[in-house]
Amino acid sequence: MNFRPTDGRALLAAIIAVLAVSPVPGAEIAKYAPEPPGLWTGPMVSDTPATLEGAKVIDVPALERLMPQKPLLIDVGPADRKPEGLPPSTVWMPTHRSIPGAVWFPAAGRADLPAEKVEALLQRIAELTNGDKSAPLVTFCRPRCWGSWNIGKRLVQAGYTSVHWLPAGVSGWQERNDTTAVAPEAGWAPKPPTGRGASQ
Repeated sequence: MNFRPTDGRALLAAIIAVLAVSPVPGAEIAKYAPEPPGLWTGPMVSDTPATLEGAKVIDVPALERLMPQKPLLIDVGPADRKPEGLPPSTVWMPTHRSIPGAVWFPAAGRADLPAEKVEALLQRIAELTNGDKSAPLVTFCRPRCWGSWNIGKRLVQAGYTSVHWLPAGVSGWQERNDTTAVAPEAGWAPKPPTGRGASQ
């Protein structure tokens, strides 16, 4: 059988095409959940959507470029839970670290927030933005955190027109920048756990 140079080029092109579509062993493939029509009521830590209708999804470099506009940074990450089995004599003083300048509303991204808490949350956001619905807002938590998606959704529903969602959260930010300790907003201090095995 005669072998022509063109045959070799064709074979090489076919191999490259196969490799281009074949998964690389050990490579992670991003998983995204479909965007729900309303607030997410399922597990708060799971795959999130790639989109948030009415808002802009941003990464850390985009947030860095946005920072000169002094956006309101809204952290809804949960408070650290007291480790089980910690001796009663041990002082438990967890520190929540966030993006510098952020306001922290622990667990405010839950879909089942009581109506009065939702009202208080939106009222506080209105105060912090001086009632400007066009003020830039950034919601975040941790990776795979539906809380930051939900709070972004609430703000869009409330009429805010410059909502930005940072799926990478604090974890993504601290890969390139410093974080700082923050205290929860007034009225949002996490309640201590009650009973055996209780969680915040």
